Amino acid sequence: MGHTPGHTPGHTPGHTPGQSPGLWDILLFMSTPAELDLSNYIRSIPDFPKQGILFRDITPLLRCPEAFQAAVDQLAAHYRDVKVDIVAAAEARGFLFAAPLALQIGAGFVPVRKPGKLPFDTHSFNYDLEYGTDTLEVHIDGIDPGQNVLLVDDLLATGGTMEACCRLVERAGARVIGCAFLVELTGLGGAKRIAPHETFSLLKYP
Repeated sequence: MGHTPGHTPGHTPGHTPGQSPGLWDILLFMSTPAELDLSNYIRSIPDFPKQGILFRDITPLLRCPEAFQAAVDQLAAHYRDVKVDIVAAAEARGFLFAAPLALQIGAGFVPVRKPGKLPFDTHSFNYDLEYGTDTLEVHIDGIDPGQNVLLVDDLLATGGTMEACCRLVERAGARVIGCAFLVELTGLGGAKRIAPHETFSLLKYP
């Protein structure tokens, strides 16, 4: 009787022998990576970080290599036939998905960071927050004029950070060919804010 390559018979992947399997281990054991329902790896936490907010926690997905890989694979599949020169993302959680996605589709990765984090000359863009303003920067040689840039983040909420990233790319003379996310909170209107740029999200919540 055969067994899955890399999997010891009688041992659930990611599970330490002698311990009871957790929810994520059971879900993985029941599915192949291509069939994984990524929503099973998003944990909903009420009243965090403040009362009335339902927080979507992606750390269970990051903990499971098969679910993490499936998320990157699904993002890559959407852009497989699109010419992408650069994948860019704002710090910090966007880096988690942008860097492996860039490798998978054969593009470069460029980090977008807060002021004082990049050592070379930068383009910068100031944008409004609910209470005050913030700034994002990118190296002046990170993105060339005319390049096709895919922007990536873990979550689309109000869209303020992604809008700022779009403006930075355009300031560099490049084209935004899409904005990709693991999770989108549709009720907060982020997709409308970054229109007409395409928005692609693997998971959507109201």
